[in-house]
Amino acid sequence: MWFYCLLSCFVSAMFDQKKRKFCGSDSGCGSLDRLLPSVSSGLSARKRTTSQCKSEPPLLRTSKRTIYTAGRPPWYNEHGTQSKDAFVIGLCGGSASGKTTVARKIIEALDVPWVVLLSMDSFYKVLSPEQQVLAASNDYNFDHPDAFDFDLLTHTLRKLKQGKSVKIPVYDFTTHGRQKEWKTVYGASVIIFEGIMSFADKQLLQLLDMKIFVDTDSDIRLVRRLRRDITERGRDIEGVIKQYNKFVKPAFEQYIEPTMRLADIVVPRGGGNMVAIDLIVQHVHSQAALASAHQAQPLPQTLSVLESTPQVRGMHTIIRNKETSRDEFIFYSKRLMRLLIERALSFLPSQVRVVQTPQGEDYEGKAFHGKRITGVSILRAGETMEPALRAVCKDVRIGKILIQTNQDTGEPELHYLRLPKDIGEDHVILMDCTVSTGAAAMMAVRVLLDHDVQEDKILLVSLLMAEMGVHSVAYAFPQVKIITTAVDKKVNDLFHIIPGIGNFGDRYFGTDAPPDWSDEEMDEPSC
Repeated sequence: MWFYCLLSCFVSAMFDQKKRKFCGSDSGCGSLDRLLPSVSSGLSARKRTTSQCKSEPPLLRTSKRTIYTAGRPPWYNEHGTQSKDAFVIGLCGGSASGKTTVARKIIEALDVPWVVLLSMDSFYKVLSPEQQVLAASNDYNFDHPDAFDFDLLTHTLRKLKQGKSVKIPVYDFTTHGRQKEWKTVYGASVIIFEGIMSFADKQLLQLLDMKIFVDTDSDIRLVRRLRRDITERGRDIEGVIKQYNKFVKPAFEQYIEPTMRLADIVVPRGGGNMVAIDLIVQHVHSQAALASAHQAQPLPQTLSVLESTPQVRGMHTIIRNKETSRDEFIFYSKRLMRLLIERALSFLPSQVRVVQTPQGEDYEGKAFHGKRITGVSILRAGETMEPALRAVCKDVRIGKILIQTNQDTGEPELHYLRLPKDIGEDHVILMDCTVSTGAAAMMAVRVLLDHDVQEDKILLVSLLMAEMGVHSVAYAFPQVKIITTAVDKKVNDLFHIIPGIGNFGDRYFGTDAPPDWSDEEMDEPSC
């Protein structure tokens, strides 16, 4: 246990040192008009509390489920209409105070599958070459307000609050710079924004619906910071102690601790304080209606299920049977897909059209009333429905979306997007073979809306859906038409539809599913 031996030596030496002034010649302290005023160092320190929280598990992963954190459609009120803004929770506290643990506990208690967790760490400014040299020697102050890009942060949070898509920078703590690729987040529902300076900016404060301060003892925070920076960020123990004494501790006393007075709720002991977390969750539930509250309601009117004729029932019997060969699985799946697409086309708008028959007589019929029909498949399984659509819609345009869950963070990410030009003018048939929780389907709908497709022009078609997925999609997007061949009752803790069909993509393409596969986890595109 070399780490703890070194840790005890350095921590004991550190607390024997005199308290430093923060605004020295090397602190970079300046007056920022938009920042809240700091307080003088003459104020008495608050009484310390002790954290009882355990080591944090992987971000937003629980023993039973994965919480998605890349955004979902905005919440809707009890009348089914979209709320004006997403609900934003601001989490503030010192470095390593347990803000992420508190955020995870709140998300678990809320029990919703979509949420945005926005970290202030993503919004550090790009360092100049001179600042890079200082950062490498632990002489750059990352705990000063000047280190953050408040303009970009405020712009991003404001767009998320309005339910719009955003691009978020990815900061590399090893190189002290932003990565080339930024992360795209689509449509926020509830937003949890956490950071050491969450309450330091006036414009940011105006965007927060609830303000929470995580109050953790400074000794505990130091131990956590040492463990994190050494094991996760490749720092040496001397550098971490130096940075803590020179920047972290003075910044907490001048900029962070004084903002505690702005908090609606102060949470001592961090993620271990379930009483405070329960109070927070009760308040959030009282402010917004959740789709999960509608799971026990009758199936929505926007749902159309193919009539369960003996023929349809027989095909389901074959494709649901685990003993069915791959050839038969593909054959009968294609038959069901053809019936499903034909059913979906009946919901497209039509107008009367009179034609003349070869016998010279008029025939009053129907014709599609719209500009174009475009199919969009959710990869990988959704693309198996493309041949059925092409077989009945001549010259139909096809787009593709790949949404894949990040196994390290639990976040759904948009990996691939190819949509036809001017898709906003089209009626879109969105195709996915199975829909369990509805998470991937809702994110795909959000992408279409972001590309100006009208909600009432989207038809979601799926061979098999779970009731949870149907309710979630219909509640979030009440104008989207949902068409399927069957609806199963349950989804288990691994997101499998019960009784279900298995992993459709693996059974269709002849690949092996991983042990922890989910009905909505996407693989790489096969095209």
